[in-house]
Amino acid sequence: MSISDVLREKGHIVVKTRPGDTVLEAVRLLADRRIGAVVVEDEWMRPVGIFSERDFLNAIAVHGAEALAMKVQSLMSAPIMSCAPADRVESAMALMTKEKIRHLPVLENGRLAGIVSIGDLVKHRLDEKELETHVLLDLNRMRG
Repeated sequence: MSISDVLREKGHIVVKTRPGDTVLEAVRLLADRRIGAVVVEDEWMRPVGIFSERDFLNAIAVHGAEALAMKVQSLMSAPIMSCAPADRVESAMALMTKEKIRHLPVLENGRLAGIVSIGDLVKHRLDEKELETHVLLDLNRMRG
């Protein structure tokens, strides 16, 4: 299965912020949308980073409450790791594990096509395995 299969089920909506937005604005987006990361886009709508809950926690640990007034660009993870819609789910999971990241923007021809989390990919794999199990059980019943 490919990343495009995951996006087909999940959707292509990506919550974004700008490099000059404050951390407080970005954290409000995370809380309001109940998500773990936002993609940071420049004025040409190119993804230049990602700001996640982990980035926020690290900023609070270093800067305290002052982190809320800082700009996203000073705390975002950059450059971004990304994948393509045609990439295999397994290769995206391997990249995320190797790089110790939980969110992976999906880029197609340099444009943002979606975002997947490790949870999205695990869910997709579990659904795939459940379908395989049902097919095998049905085949076994037909033979018996």
